[in-house]
Amino acid sequence: MNPAASSEMPVLELTGIDKQFNGVPALRGVALRLRPGEIHALMGQNGAGKSTLIKVLTGVHAADAGEMRLAGEPIRPGSPLEAQRMGISTVYQEVNLCPNLSVAENMFSGRYPRCGAAQGFRIDWAKVNRDARALLARLDVDIDVSQLLSSYSVAVQQMVAIARALGLSSRVLILDEPTSSLDDEEVKSLFAVLRRLRSEGLAILFITHFLNQVYAVSDRITVLRNGSWVGEWRASELGPQALISAMVGREFAAQAAGHAELPALEEFAPAVLQAEGLGQRGQLQPVDLSVRAGEVVGLAGLLGAGRTELARLLFGLAKPDCGRLRVDGVAVDLASPADAVKHGLALCPEERKTDGIVAELSLRENIALALQARMGLRRTLSRAEQTALAERFVKALGIKTASIDTPIGLLSGGNQQKAVLARWLATRPRLLILDEPTRGIDVAAKQEIMDEILRLAGEGMAVLFISSEMNEVVRVSHRIAVLRERRKVGELPAGSSEDAVYELIAAES
Repeated sequence: MNPAASSEMPVLELTGIDKQFNGVPALRGVALRLRPGEIHALMGQNGAGKSTLIKVLTGVHAADAGEMRLAGEPIRPGSPLEAQRMGISTVYQEVNLCPNLSVAENMFSGRYPRCGAAQGFRIDWAKVNRDARALLARLDVDIDVSQLLSSYSVAVQQMVAIARALGLSSRVLILDEPTSSLDDEEVKSLFAVLRRLRSEGLAILFITHFLNQVYAVSDRITVLRNGSWVGEWRASELGPQALISAMVGREFAAQAAGHAELPALEEFAPAVLQAEGLGQRGQLQPVDLSVRAGEVVGLAGLLGAGRTELARLLFGLAKPDCGRLRVDGVAVDLASPADAVKHGLALCPEERKTDGIVAELSLRENIALALQARMGLRRTLSRAEQTALAERFVKALGIKTASIDTPIGLLSGGNQQKAVLARWLATRPRLLILDEPTRGIDVAAKQEIMDEILRLAGEGMAVLFISSEMNEVVRVSHRIAVLRERRKVGELPAGSSEDAVYELIAAES
């Protein structure tokens, strides 16, 4: 920690921040204190309120209650531009710059220096390029600023975004998941820059899901949970297990979780899917994973651990640059999800509303989609066939709907999730990948889906089950593969407790 930072008054202080959307609380009594010359990590699980807090802080949303002070003076920015003018700049996970402009143009867009007739006539491009080089030099970045931004790596683009923020005379720099697309060496370079900026007195708010990065660079940690402020700690005084406990809302109690009665797994059941050293640069370190017929393998890890990235590689949505994938013992190269479907794989995606359902189509049409895609354009399912298919799964999964011709967007979240599951079951897959299948649905629907997972495994289907709800993972899994910071860090057997999983996540690398 910067020794001077602990005695400094906060450069930015938020107290009692509340925010509601349509009557639903998103933030309740949230506090945050940023000191000059300090890197402050903002931690919390998905839905904890981090993004909403940043949007309030940067003027995207107006707080319903609470106070914000910058250098002791009350502020209430009405837009991101107004926040920037106050000295609060944000660099997002997806670099928010224009790839078709040059580096220098990106850094000074909207505030180009001018020359001639009292600086009102034309842009002084020589000064633009000179000042851009000077700002990047502060970050030890030496590039041709006249080149298109798109010609440089994501890591360099991150540095350009930070340099632009510095050019706005920022007093507060917010970094929202800045390392999500960087490899280890690029992360080290970024952290070296952050430490230099900290030594210059800048207050840095660092948002990440990577625990090792929190402890590598942060001085203090603030934790949010379910929209509420949990606490603020010095990083040196809050260990990884205590941090996870603060994020998930309970202490490690070493108590056994309730477990379902798992279907018996044949001792020599064949592996339906085997990943051997499968990885993708910047997304996932090489992973070994197998799923046998009739087996439920849970995939556990905090948000950002690489669970969805692995699912995308297994289903042909992303291309691995190392490793090998086998289906039924035969090496396969999945060029697309269509290839995955042909090999008997199915994926219920994490984002149900954007990647799962087609809201304007009927329940019947949504259920028929995957089977129709596998059959191809030459053999179309008749309406009678679609109806028979939909009615069978509506009955089998207990989908509640007035009619199979009701637009699926009008159904509850739980029934939408069952319909997505039905769509893939209609293809009779060998392996079913379920990415957060119970998110956003009620308790009863969750139970029905969990029971269905076990029933499918009992019939011999291989299931890869991904969930942020650790109690669900330990309840239905024959084995649990644990990911941390885009690496597989171990496996646990059936009957393991939630604590055992969290301890493996929090263990030192």
